[in-house]
Amino acid sequence: MSIDVRTPAERDAILADPGFGRHVTDHMVVADWSSTGGWTVPRVTPYGPLTLQPSAAVLHYSQEIFEGLKAYRHADGGIHLFRPERNARRFAASARMLALPELAEQDFLDAVAALLRADHAWVPDGTGERSLYLRPFTVATEPFLGVRAAAEATFAVIGGPAGAYFPGGVTGIGLWVSTEHSRAAPGGTGAAKCGGNYAAGLAAQAEAKARGCDQVLFLDATEHRWLEEAGTMNVVVVTADGTLATPPLGTILDGVTRHSVLTLAPEHGLVPVERPIAIDEVLRGCADGSVTEVFAVGTAAVVTPVTSLVHAGVTTTVGDGAPGPHALAIREHLTDIQYGRAADVHGWMRRVV
Repeated sequence: MSIDVRTPAERDAILADPGFGRHVTDHMVVADWSSTGGWTVPRVTPYGPLTLQPSAAVLHYSQEIFEGLKAYRHADGGIHLFRPERNARRFAASARMLALPELAEQDFLDAVAALLRADHAWVPDGTGERSLYLRPFTVATEPFLGVRAAAEATFAVIGGPAGAYFPGGVTGIGLWVSTEHSRAAPGGTGAAKCGGNYAAGLAAQAEAKARGCDQVLFLDATEHRWLEEAGTMNVVVVTADGTLATPPLGTILDGVTRHSVLTLAPEHGLVPVERPIAIDEVLRGCADGSVTEVFAVGTAAVVTPVTSLVHAGVTTTVGDGAPGPHALAIREHLTDIQYGRAADVHGWMRRVV
């Protein structure tokens, strides 16, 4: 059923302790597509159910895509998005991979802005790194059980307030290196942001938890040798010679935060490099000191220091077992830009409200 519009007092109570993914705002933006009529004009409606036939293609063939980005309230009250153009372009690329209709970049941006204008009161102030998380998505809605691209689809944008990912301060996480599960393979959907990629990683995530780790680190599907991604984040390795390395694109997600960290690296005395990284190189480097830091990067947590790796039953400590200085400095730099505390010299912020 549709939610009722919350009173200011109810909204303030939620914003005081929003968590992540627990609450949604009062409205959503919806547009429909058909192969004969194209896209309808996006409309702002009260948040509520989408109507799907039991034979809708998304329920049987997982033909869907999504994005994740945040809105930040600055000290002057303005609401800003961080590099939303990259999300729009990745959304279109994901649509092509999943044989879904592409949404024009400006239409994507306009839809996100429309939701923010309708629910601007839901964007918390930046205290404690609070923000409004936005989830645009497209699902195949045609009621048809044959295996082909659907001729009908629905696009929507919903949002919900998000609290600090690390409410007690930035701490390190442990990664379990999976040598059995694979996130993606060459020629597959690894570069798309689609639910199937995440669903395929849930079993590995459960195994990581069972082994006392916070997340799983996937290796390549062919040799089980080369770093790819953590369960929900890109991975970065810092070496003693001042290199910031990350796996190349192809079977991994083209993360907005990943690209931003590569851009900021020279300002922190690091040389950014995209290259294949072997797990043996990382483990050996942690042991001999040639690898000084490992961290994961993504929209939710921005930069997450990795303090240990578990591979083949052996635990390897990264650095001294505490969050590394480059991870913390880059994280602070990036969040300062996002919340308007540092100069936006790269032109990454887009004011919406």
